[in-house]
Amino acid sequence: MRRAALCALTAAALLAGCATAQRPDPLEPLNRKVFAFNEAVDAAVLKPTAEAYRAVLPTPAQIAVSNFFGNLKDAWSAVNLLLQGRVADSLSDVMRVGTNTVFGFMGVMDIATELGFERHGEDFGQTLGRWGVPPGAYIVWPLLGPSTVRDSVGLPVDMLATPESLVNVSVTRNSMTALRLVSTRAGLLSTTGLLDDIALDKYAFVRTAYLQRRRSLVYDGNPPEEDDEDDLPPVAAPVPETPAAPASAVAAEPPASRASGN
Repeated sequence: MRRAALCALTAAALLAGCATAQRPDPLEPLNRKVFAFNEAVDAAVLKPTAEAYRAVLPTPAQIAVSNFFGNLKDAWSAVNLLLQGRVADSLSDVMRVGTNTVFGFMGVMDIATELGFERHGEDFGQTLGRWGVPPGAYIVWPLLGPSTVRDSVGLPVDMLATPESLVNVSVTRNSMTALRLVSTRAGLLSTTGLLDDIALDKYAFVRTAYLQRRRSLVYDGNPPEEDDEDDLPPVAAPVPETPAAPASAVAAEPPASRASGN
């Protein structure tokens, strides 16, 4: 299976050169089929499970679960910030992790935010972008959702930094993965519901939103002019922040945050 994944990633990398600012999605016919598959899985499994999770679990417990996984993500963010040369921000995330781990009962309480420690949420795809690696072609992966060639390269690295990767017992590891996915999907219910109401072409909407948001994250909200950066084609109007795919949680929310669920 690892060999198949490596082959798929290699093939995607070879196609990266086909992407341009005017044509960021050279794989669109295939991507649309994968997107439809992900939508079907989400409608049949992820969304109903997330709705049941939200209905059954008390809100404080949901927040505690989200905080726990967010605290571990902050540790990986600190590593990426250091790799980007942002030492002060990296130390800030280290302080976040230390504060929430010690005083927040292993991260189930977010004490650090109340103390003014900002959450940066950096992942390896953003680190590659900071060092000048272009995004390449837009890709939709089965279950994992929207990505680019650059973010796909960072995805396996981000997966190694998830808490369940440190657990040797398969049952516990799988349970943690499932809990993280359901927690993330539950947090996206209102956003994806709005997306269903306003998007005439949901695939195109999610693609534009994902590419814009990832570009903004790489440049900390201050991307260069489009003429100076071969990242994205200009769009007619700004697109609100949307999720990338229910399974963006698998890697680290890329890049949160990445799922296109209902």
